[in-house]
Amino acid sequence: MNVEKDKGDAATGRLAQVRAVTFDVGGTLIQPSPSVGHIYAEVAARNGRKGVSPEILNRRFAMAWNGLKSFNHSREEWAALVDETFGAVDGEKPSETFFPEIYDRFAEPEAWRVFEDALPALDALAAMDLYLGVVSNWDERLRPLLEKLGLNKYFQAVIVSCEVAFTKPSPVIFEQAARMLGEAPEHILHVGDSSTHDVAGARSAGFQALLLERGSKDAGAGVIASLLELEGLMGGNGF
Repeated sequence: MNVEKDKGDAATGRLAQVRAVTFDVGGTLIQPSPSVGHIYAEVAARNGRKGVSPEILNRRFAMAWNGLKSFNHSREEWAALVDETFGAVDGEKPSETFFPEIYDRFAEPEAWRVFEDALPALDALAAMDLYLGVVSNWDERLRPLLEKLGLNKYFQAVIVSCEVAFTKPSPVIFEQAARMLGEAPEHILHVGDSSTHDVAGARSAGFQALLLERGSKDAGAGVIASLLELEGLMGGNGF
């Protein structure tokens, strides 16, 4: 396996002999709807914490999330993250009151929106007889959520970090995907919205990789602005 050549091909936008495509989930296929802050505020209001600004919660969540050194998606870690997000708001900690309701809320399809380019892209790739999979840093809520959203039918392999005890960007989680898909890593393309977790992680396992910067006007080599671009790229990859 010439990993360096495959890395170079992906970096320049050339895809070689792709037989399977794996996807990140959050930020790639789906996103919270209308936002994390709105859902947090909604649940807080039902529990007597009215008037909490969704916009402030969104900013505080982003700061807390971006400040994480590591995150294994355990329930305890989520509780601590929610507490930090509500940190400047008076009252008891959510972990001591309504956190279980927040946790359960994000297990429901109503809390999520499937990106408009996701289903057409998945349909197109499935029609090309490519194997499809998910490689996601998530918890036990992901599999039921994918089913409720009608996405699970597309995937021959769903690799969830909580089940394999490794999170992206570890190459181990990608190696698990390759084994489940029954394809050599160099013939698998991974697509995600994180340059570290998705692109660097996938390439460390020998995968090809593309970074999704949805809506970008200046997408360069190795970057796509929409999942709809994948059909054209697959059509010229020599498979």
